[in-house]
Amino acid sequence: MTRTELVDETIDWFAANARPLPWRAPGTSPWAVLVSEFMLQQTQAARVIPRWEAFVERWPSPADLARAGDADVLRAWDRLGYPRRALWLRRCAVEIVEHHDGRVPATREDLLALPGIGPYTAAAVASFAFGVPEAVVDTNVRRVLARVEEGSEEPWAPNAARDLAAYRALVPAPPPDDATAVRRANRWNAAAMELGAIVCTARTPACERCPVAERCAWRRAGYPAGPTAGVPRRKQARYEGSDREMRGRILHELRATTTAVPLDALHDAVVRGGHDERFARALASLEADALVVVDDGAASLPS
Repeated sequence: MTRTELVDETIDWFAANARPLPWRAPGTSPWAVLVSEFMLQQTQAARVIPRWEAFVERWPSPADLARAGDADVLRAWDRLGYPRRALWLRRCAVEIVEHHDGRVPATREDLLALPGIGPYTAAAVASFAFGVPEAVVDTNVRRVLARVEEGSEEPWAPNAARDLAAYRALVPAPPPDDATAVRRANRWNAAAMELGAIVCTARTPACERCPVAERCAWRRAGYPAGPTAGVPRRKQARYEGSDREMRGRILHELRATTTAVPLDALHDAVVRGGHDERFARALASLEADALVVVDDGAASLPS
């Protein structure tokens, strides 16, 4: 299988096996695509779907979200996680209204200038919303490229130069006037990401369902273990009993009301029995992140 065949086989597989994620539906606006990319950061698609659907129904354009208050946005974000993303998204909407006439910009450079948007998100929005054939490389794509092309079980660490070189080895930059090549590059972006997400997974790859298994250098080499094989994984800190859990409890209480809550009452509502020193730490960190306002002995969501 040549590299051209590898790309085309992956695209064909995607056409038949892609998950019906709502932000992939024809006619989805660039704004709705951008919202999905914010929500999908470090969050599984299944958790994002209901929040995304409610969010874009309530705020279907950047202007709609720009007029909203931070408190309303945080309530709509609910327990999606990493709530600072909600505030960055609203600030992004404000910038789009003030500097782009309310329309999501189409170029990677303009997207990168917006709050909360980094290189990956800029490339993804340009490709998925506007059909600009940027090189979209996330962890899933790195893992596919590392295994298929380099015979390595594990993806390399994010590196812009290496990401682009590995991507372009498979998908050279198409001429702007070649609509077929441009469309193919954009389809590869979605297909490679999907392949890494549901087949070429980190721990239990389903090689028997992989459309490019015969090309895979890692498979042909007998699945050699990566350099971290046998090395105990760094355990993620337990959520239960953590400051993160306490932050979540505080936000949950404040989302449920439109008035400021006295700190003593807030402590009693979120601390289950006795005194918990996590409360002060969590509240201070939420205030530092501009997710909570503390004033005159009471706490509330930002206005």
